[in-house]
Amino acid sequence: MMIKKKILFIINPISGGKGKKDVVSNISEYLDKEKYDLNIVFTKYAGHASEITIEKCEGQDIIVAVGGDGTINEIAKELQGTSTALGIIPLGSGNGLARYLKIPLRIKQAVQALNSCKIIQADTASVNNHFFVSIAGVGFDSLIAAEFEKAPGRGFETYAKLSVMEYATYREQEYTLKLDGKEIKRTAAMISFANSDQFGYNTRIAPNADISDGLIDVCIFKKPKLYQIPFLLQQLWTAKIEDSGLLEIIKAKDIEISASEIGYANVDGESVEVDNRIKVNVKPKNLRICIPNNI
Repeated sequence: MMIKKKILFIINPISGGKGKKDVVSNISEYLDKEKYDLNIVFTKYAGHASEITIEKCEGQDIIVAVGGDGTINEIAKELQGTSTALGIIPLGSGNGLARYLKIPLRIKQAVQALNSCKIIQADTASVNNHFFVSIAGVGFDSLIAAEFEKAPGRGFETYAKLSVMEYATYREQEYTLKLDGKEIKRTAAMISFANSDQFGYNTRIAPNADISDGLIDVCIFKKPKLYQIPFLLQQLWTAKIEDSGLLEIIKAKDIEISASEIGYANVDGESVEVDNRIKVNVKPKNLRICIPNNI
């Protein structure tokens, strides 16, 4: 008789602004009951997913984040360095990490993928002790992340509207970067620290990022002219952004950045306050993640 694995689904009922009425029924119908011993918990407030993970992690083989990149971040932060693997049912707005890992965006297929999943050893990182697993950054994207959190709507339309509103008045600034001991200066609209390839919505700013290589793709992005934006969006969605001439990518492990004014960082889609000196630390292969077996 096969010994069942224990799997816990932590569901964020408000991620992405979507109702979750079909999630439990899909889990119940499509999860392999002969393979898994199932438990489901709903979060009730911000930070609750982390608390549940700490409380229930011991003895679980897999804890599944059912939500967006913020929910994934809360759970992954507590699973790093443990033997419990992270699973993902993507129900957020951008679903950047799920898209990078080729996890299906439909609930039924994402649940079915868990039945035959394989486990990879992924890197994680932190910006001034703020944990991230997918992507972080400073500059324009951190401003939009801060405004997005305050916006009444969610989804790509809201994100795009905020970007257009803030674009005209946003000014580049000079950054000093120290990458693996080498110091350089760059003028940029934003700098992203990519562990995966994208922000979400298939906007792939780091097409060659590898979540298991022990390195971060440091993406230094210049502000485009208005006429360049349509071409730039096409290049983001087709993984050809490096052809734009506006982006420089440097892979590094030890990363320090300073500027006259930073203030906020975008960390897995969430806005956090930081000072004007940034240090990015990488922890190689310290998070187990379930991905589809056909990847």
